[in-house]
Amino acid sequence: MYCRVLTSPFPGYTVYLTDQAQRGRSPWLPGSGDLTALSVGTAEEQFTAPQDFPSYPQAAAHTQWPGTGLAGDAIFDAFYASQVQYQSNATMQASYNNASYAALLDKIGPAVVFAHSQAGPFGWKLGDVRPELVKGIVALEPEGPPFENYDGPPFSPDYIHPGAGRNRPYGLTLLPIEYEPPIGADSSLLVRQNVSAPNANLSSCILQGEPVRRLVNLAKIPVLFLTSEASYHAVYDHCTVDYLRQAGVSVNYIDLPKAGMFGNGHFIFMELNNLETATLISPWIAEHAGKEGAS
Repeated sequence: MYCRVLTSPFPGYTVYLTDQAQRGRSPWLPGSGDLTALSVGTAEEQFTAPQDFPSYPQAAAHTQWPGTGLAGDAIFDAFYASQVQYQSNATMQASYNNASYAALLDKIGPAVVFAHSQAGPFGWKLGDVRPELVKGIVALEPEGPPFENYDGPPFSPDYIHPGAGRNRPYGLTLLPIEYEPPIGADSSLLVRQNVSAPNANLSSCILQGEPVRRLVNLAKIPVLFLTSEASYHAVYDHCTVDYLRQAGVSVNYIDLPKAGMFGNGHFIFMELNNLETATLISPWIAEHAGKEGAS
């Protein structure tokens, strides 16, 4: 894992920006799995210009990306250039990242962990293995929903879930996490139940059935969870929030349009109103991390 220390947008905190193991400036070792990359089409349709590919109802509200969000636009091209290859073996990827992030926390001490999108499960796993060092998790549209990627209604029939095939047998993660009563590495002990969609614009959910097991380590960690108005996550993030709460995790859920922030897509922190959305996060960090700390 490659790590940089940045000047923080939140005064009083040190920020560590990491490249995942075998990604970016953390080199891939030949013979250790294979690499894959995000396609231009997926970047446009899911991240930067979903309003031009309305495969779900919320997409039409997307207005906050700077520029057209399409290939050939200078801002899109700069964004796409940053989307470097990553490890295609999801188990290997999760294992390497878990070891790297745990080692980083062991070195720097307590921190608030930010986890966005594909990195969501890495944040949950890090909290599970280092609950005494994770002072809070800021989950920005983390990979979900529970157990299985969702591409049913209200998505259009030709919708392809980003990262198709990245399922999470332990509810939130690919790797085992601690439940009480314990399940060890036997994810089949997690009883599942299907829960109907709240309305036509949202997905149905897979939650725990009886007996509901508690996420014993994650329950020690406060979570701030954000979902934007126009991302594909707006369809199913409620399932992840419900799963966390069902398992005993304290979640402060910010649905951005309900907080007065409109038009955002999946890359909330790169869009036109990113400083405004940051004001929703900074008081929570101050409450849970204190005046001094790492984030």
